[in-house]
Formats: sequence, structure tokens, C-alpha cells
Amino acid sequence: MRVGVVFPQDEIGADIGAIRDYATIVQELGFSHILAFDHIVGADPDVHRGDLPYDSDTTFYEPLVLFGYLAAIVPRLELVTGVLVLPQRQAVLVAKQAALVDLMTGGRFRLGVGVGWNALEFEALGEDFTNRGLRSEEQIELMRCLWTDRSVTFKGHYHRTNAVGIAPKPIQRPIPVWMGALSAPGYRRAGRIADGWFPMVRLGPELDAALAEIQQAAVAAGRDPADIGMEARLDWTGDVDSVAAQADLWAAAGASHASLNTMGAGLATVDDHVAVLSAVADVVLK
Repeated sequence: MRVGVVFPQDEIGADIGAIRDYATIVQELGFSHILAFDHIVGADPDVHRGDLPYDSDTTFYEPLVLFGYLAAIVPRLELVTGVLVLPQRQAVLVAKQAALVDLMTGGRFRLGVGVGWNALEFEALGEDFTNRGLRSEEQIELMRCLWTDRSVTFKGHYHRTNAVGIAPKPIQRPIPVWMGALSAPGYRRAGRIADGWFPMVRLGPELDAALAEIQQAAVAAGRDPADIGMEARLDWTGDVDSVAAQADLWAAAGASHASLNTMGAGLATVDDHVAVLSAVADVVLK
């Protein structure tokens, strides 16, 4: 199982030097990848009341722009969006951006995508929240064509292109597309068309049920379920042994990848995050 880290978006602040140092240490410690979350806007908590996981004051870096920067700093690391909210964006533009990130990383890029949950973001970006699942499937189909074919004429329900192409092409043709999913339709979508998925459920019966949906959909689509990767989330709770135990359990459950998440654990500085990564690396990456 390949183990990477979750970029601490909302705790790293606006210090570009800290981002550079953090990424460099991640590479030096031997982790395999950096995974970054995605949110473009947050709700103003003075206007939109409720239990919000983030708001308009929460720091978020746009992943593909961030990766363009990191590609030159950590050339050995794979960069992963986990996940990019695809239906908030134009499919052709994402295909172009992703192709360049893949080129700049030497083919070390995974495009994790999801359908999102925040209707306010869709409104702010001028996109339809209600059809985001169906649109995302068509977007993936179109992007894969653009990554592999010189000229693409595409006539879908939501997208149309007339003999167009992108250059330069990515190194990976096509770029691996992984999916975040938390519902039966999402699991079935991952089984039909994804190269991998990010579980958002706990180990045990919830994971088993999700895997069953994915595997059934894969078989129905003529795919081998074993070809679909799975990336777990390892949460830091103050105990290296706990992380090691989580890693062992996820590996036994079939995870091909995992990412260590140090956000929301009371770590006050970038140095605190780095200290945790170092401690975990000594145990988990042996």
C-alpha cells in the first residue's frame, strides 16, 4: 500500500515558503504522494447559519494551480486531487489543466473527482447543482477523449465539441480518474468508469456494502473489480500506533493507497504537522 499525506489546506495559511518546506519534507521522508482537497468559495457564517465544515474564512488552495507550483519542487511525488469538484468546472478546461499538471509532474498525477455537496459553490460558479452526477460522467468521457485523441468531435447531452484537441498531451493517456463517493449511485458510477475511489465510510459493514456496489457495477460493465484502486484516509489522533493499526486494517481490506490526514488534530503550526509526519514515517514507511 502506497502511503501519502493530505495537504493541510486550512491550517497552512498563506505562507508560500511554508508550503515549499512542507512539500519538500514530505518527499524527503519517503511518502509517495500529496493529496489536496478542493473548495473554491465558502459560505459567510454571518449570513449562512449552521454547522459548516468550512466557511469563507477557511484557507483553500485551488489544487491544479497548487500542483503547478509543487511539480517543480517535489519531482518524485505523485500529486492527487482528493477530490476536485468536477461539475463546478468546464470539462474541456479541466482536461487542459490536468494534461499540463501531468506533463509537469512527469506522469505522476491522479485526478480525483467528485460531484460536490455545496449548492452555494455551484451558484457562485454559474453551474447547475441538480444534474451534477450525470454531467460528471459525461465530463469524464469527454476529458478522456481529449487526453488521447488528436481531434475530438463529441456530441453529448451537456457537452459538444467540433473537431478540437488539446496540446501538449499528458504523459498518461488517459490520466487516471478516481472518484469520491458516499452513496449507492456514486459507488455504481465508480464501478462503471473510475480507475479508483476514495472511501468516505468506515471499515466494516459500511465499507463492505460500498465495495459490493462497486464490484457489481464493475462486473456489469465488463470490468475487473481488481483493477479499481482504493485510497484510505488515515487520521492522526495523537498516536503513531493508532495510525499504523489503521494502515494495517485498510491494507487488509484491499486499499492500494492511503493518505495521512493531520488536519483538525489540534496541530498549531506547520512544524507540528511535519513532526507528526516524521513520527509516522518512522513506523508506517519502514
